[in-house]
Amino acid sequence: MTTIRRKRRTTRAARQRRHLRVRKRVRGTAQRPRLCVFRSAKHIYGQIIDDDSGVTLVSASDLGANAASATEDDGSGKRASARAVGRQLAHVAQEAGISAVVFDRAGYQYHGRVRALAEAAREAGLVF
Repeated sequence: MTTIRRKRRTTRAARQRRHLRVRKRVRGTAQRPRLCVFRSAKHIYGQIIDDDSGVTLVSASDLGANAASATEDDGSGKRASARAVGRQLAHVAQEAGISAVVFDRAGYQYHGRVRALAEAAREAGLVF
């Protein structure tokens, strides 16, 4: 008798499926680019992307020196660094002439660090 192996569904694969499902509808244009969030175990990254031309216009992460100094004001922890990245991303975007974006949570729940980044970007002046 042969045994049938089932493919194991991982959390990462489930997130990628959700991301693809959302990306069918969410598209960044030159007038309203897409703000995409990537969250790893230790760090968080944000990019503002023009999908029409396939170019990353602005990016920010908690690895830079600016984010490290901004985190000291907020306190410590991952959510504090996510807030700092959101503020930094909004500031750099406004310098580049971007005021409105479409938010792409990339399959993550709108909760915790993703929410902290989004709310900080909104408070800093991005519209989405």
